[in-house]
Amino acid sequence: MTCRENCTIDEKIYEYILEKGLEGLVPAIELLLNEAMKFERNKYLGGMPYERFREREDYANGYKDKKLRLRLGEVQLKIPQVRGGEFYPSMLEKGVRSERALKVAIAEMYIQGVSTRKMTKIMEKLCGTEVSSSEVSRVSKLLDEELEKWRNRKLGNYRYIYFDARYEKVRMNQEVRDVGILLGIGISEAGKKEVLGVSIELSEAEVHWRKFMESLVNRGIHGIELIISDAHTGLGVARKAVFPGGALAQRCQFHLQQDAQSYAPKRSMRKEVASTIRSIFDAPNKMEADRLLNLSIKQYETRAPHLATWMEKSIPEGLTVFSFPKKHRQRIRTSNMIERLNREINRRTQVVGIFPNEASALRLITAVLMETSEDWSLENQCYLNFDPDDLSGD
Repeated sequence: MTCRENCTIDEKIYEYILEKGLEGLVPAIELLLNEAMKFERNKYLGGMPYERFREREDYANGYKDKKLRLRLGEVQLKIPQVRGGEFYPSMLEKGVRSERALKVAIAEMYIQGVSTRKMTKIMEKLCGTEVSSSEVSRVSKLLDEELEKWRNRKLGNYRYIYFDARYEKVRMNQEVRDVGILLGIGISEAGKKEVLGVSIELSEAEVHWRKFMESLVNRGIHGIELIISDAHTGLGVARKAVFPGGALAQRCQFHLQQDAQSYAPKRSMRKEVASTIRSIFDAPNKMEADRLLNLSIKQYETRAPHLATWMEKSIPEGLTVFSFPKKHRQRIRTSNMIERLNREINRRTQVVGIFPNEASALRLITAVLMETSEDWSLENQCYLNFDPDDLSGD
């Protein structure tokens, strides 16, 4: 760099970009973030690092290195520290909700005396050796307010919705219970993916799915044309009750193919059955899919009667996709997108293992979902294009 050592921050940023072009954006942003954090610490302390005055209650205490992944690349941050330990840059807190929620969950377990030796080590690494119930309560309250506001935000027009459920272990009344985590993802009119909501319930019973769906309606969701899901207990009945006569239903084709394997009378038939069903789903249009389905049912009536009966009842649930634009079908024929989201949730929740309470589970999962949804909103490309001109060739 040609810039002098005592030049201003603005001048240094300009030098980075002028000298390296677009590649200079990463070091420029790194410099800007580090300076912004130092400025915020000075503001928090009420003075410069080495200033001494009577009213001062805390002092600067060096920096802590941290790597942060941005869309432009990885930046090396120097997190300003204070002796009292109460300061943390707000710009970073906004991007690490899930990390804070994870720390709180582990700290809650530690305080309640249910942590294992492994959990204690993780707690010490993430939270430090000193953790108090009052500090956990303070952080929990701040997180819960932010996450509750996001869960109850107003919704709008979403063409397609994906529903799914997973289970997490939670301590309830001195017992460890498997509780259902109900999830919803929407595709907006702009073609963007968005996590719509999450709910923790005791099971996937119809009453719980109905409650979750009604909460989305009460928040203003409308315009739904298609609901994509697997055959979750109670979901179908709830869907018909909450969205009567409006939205069509698409059963996940991937899960249908998996379910079919249990109806094959012989293990040697499984590849054949999978190929047969795949050919139905890959048909160029609904008419051809129906023809192949009827042909397959007749072929299996004698060789595999239970399979034939199952195909006649279940496979049509995976053919609704033919009523929608051809360019959309690949992404609305399965619930793979929400399955990938579930894997990301599991990556964080498996660190905890058994949550100390429902609030802790909801806090961490909501934080992961909120951050994921925000990342999706920043993506340049749409997940699906609803422009009539783009779909005119279908």
